[in-house]
Amino acid sequence: MYNNVGPQPGMPRPPTNPQPTPFGNAFYGAGSGLIKGGLGAYGEKILGSSSEYVQSNISRYFSDPQYYFQVNDHYVRNKLKVVLFPFLHRGHWTRITEPVGGRLSYKPPIYDINAPDLYIPFMAFGTYVVLAGLSLGLNGKFSPEALNWLFVKGLLGWFMQVALLKIILLSLGSGEAPLLDMVAYAGYTFTGMCFAVLGKILPGYSYYILMPCTCLCMGIFLVKTMKRVLFAEVRSVDSSRHHYLLLLIGLVQFPLFAWLGNVSVNWFL
Repeated sequence: MYNNVGPQPGMPRPPTNPQPTPFGNAFYGAGSGLIKGGLGAYGEKILGSSSEYVQSNISRYFSDPQYYFQVNDHYVRNKLKVVLFPFLHRGHWTRITEPVGGRLSYKPPIYDINAPDLYIPFMAFGTYVVLAGLSLGLNGKFSPEALNWLFVKGLLGWFMQVALLKIILLSLGSGEAPLLDMVAYAGYTFTGMCFAVLGKILPGYSYYILMPCTCLCMGIFLVKTMKRVLFAEVRSVDSSRHHYLLLLIGLVQFPLFAWLGNVSVNWFL
């Protein structure tokens, strides 16, 4: 009387889910693997090229900071001689290269006296601030605020020296020198400044003798360094313009040394 909608006993039940064919599974697995592999390779290529681009630009303009602290006692002694007495340096001024990873790279300072480092500039800057504070104390003008002003004044002088070197390189069409190289070369200024400020502490006319001497030596060091190390890649620059810009680097050292050497709380004197 009523229709029985359930399966009849003894009758086979029809399959509710059709069995996939081996061809369907094969095509599906191959297609998904192809898509995943293609997307993975494409993504890896994009990320790899982006990472390589970023690393190349970082190494191009900033270099490795650890490179600039690979120094020893022998290097520090010889480097100070080159910076303070550049006219006595009889060797070459070019940096030594070595093959690394299929391309040429500069040797670290511990193996090359002409390589820039940041150890000497940082130590010289700290010594400059301490000597300037001592000079203020001997004159009865020391205060924490005055020492803070001297610290900021030294940083500003360092920045101006870096800006000068960078602008001159850009004007010659060579702005590819790493920034830390510029920071290191500009920081050597404080090695001479330490002796100039020491002249203020010593009695007599020591300051008026040490100041022009250290300023002249620093100018010679920067001119020779910029000419043979940093300007080596500039081939199409006008020779007369080249010499004028080198002369500008040397002349700027005199007002910069006079400003930094005048230990006072006044910014402009």
